[in-house]
Amino acid sequence: MRVSIRVRPGAKRTEAAGSFDGALIVRVTAAAESGRATKAALAAVADVIGVRKNDVTLVTGMTSRTKIIDIPDHAAEAFDAALHSS
Repeated sequence: MRVSIRVRPGAKRTEAAGSFDGALIVRVTAAAESGRATKAALAAVADVIGVRKNDVTLVTGMTSRTKIIDIPDHAAEAFDAALHSS
């Protein structure tokens, strides 16, 4: 299932909650250098929806704050819960 996330690098702590223009907001402590923030964001999403890191893959947006990712279909409900939490 393809979903969108909005990455905010340089945060005080890593968390995934809330929404921005229909995308899950993922705050990460990693800097936006050499793909570190993207990698941390994918790991944070995997943790929040309860799947392995390898089950969350980047489709588009390696250098953009808004990214399209692929998650397992069975994790859709957990993703939706994170999207609607604040």
